[in-house]
Amino acid sequence: MKGIEEKLLFLYKFARAPKQIGSVTPSSRFLAKKMVAAVPWQDVNYVAELGAGTGAITKFIARVSDQPAKVLLFEKDPFLRKQLTSRFLDYACYDDACKLQAALKQEGIARLDCMISGLPFFNFPQLLREQLMSQILATLKPEGLFIAFQYTLQMKIQLARHFDIEQIHFVPFNMPPAFVYVCRKRKEPSEEITSYEL
Repeated sequence: MKGIEEKLLFLYKFARAPKQIGSVTPSSRFLAKKMVAAVPWQDVNYVAELGAGTGAITKFIARVSDQPAKVLLFEKDPFLRKQLTSRFLDYACYDDACKLQAALKQEGIARLDCMISGLPFFNFPQLLREQLMSQILATLKPEGLFIAFQYTLQMKIQLARHFDIEQIHFVPFNMPPAFVYVCRKRKEPSEEITSYEL
């Protein structure tokens, strides 16, 4: 898909469902590169992209991964999902990020090493945000990375409840300018090892 076609398609989809799409234009290459640069690809076997859209970030995942990681794409819009399936033949594509656990079970994956998100969380009702976060936490391995871009800092408090926010990058060369959160899932209590001196 050519750049101008991608932008027109994105604008059309935004006009029809602004809360679901979140922006009038696809993510810029500056934002996409910032997202994928935060991933230690040599240590990643399983990765998911939430809200893959037109594939603006997906194509950079395909370029930078050093080893053949298993990639799962999630996109709710049927037309965009069909486009993704035809463009990225090696990637499994699913329709609902609220069913992450079911998708992983179908793929035979226990936990994800990394999750990249383009979902406009702040546009969603709180109940949907909580459902998504529950699925993200259930499927991401302890100390796994959750990398998400948002257009404001309003999700910082909610993310900090579940993750250690290691970095927040501001990307001015995007429309609109965006913030990239690089978050690490905390270890689960059962996996914390406590030592006692006798």
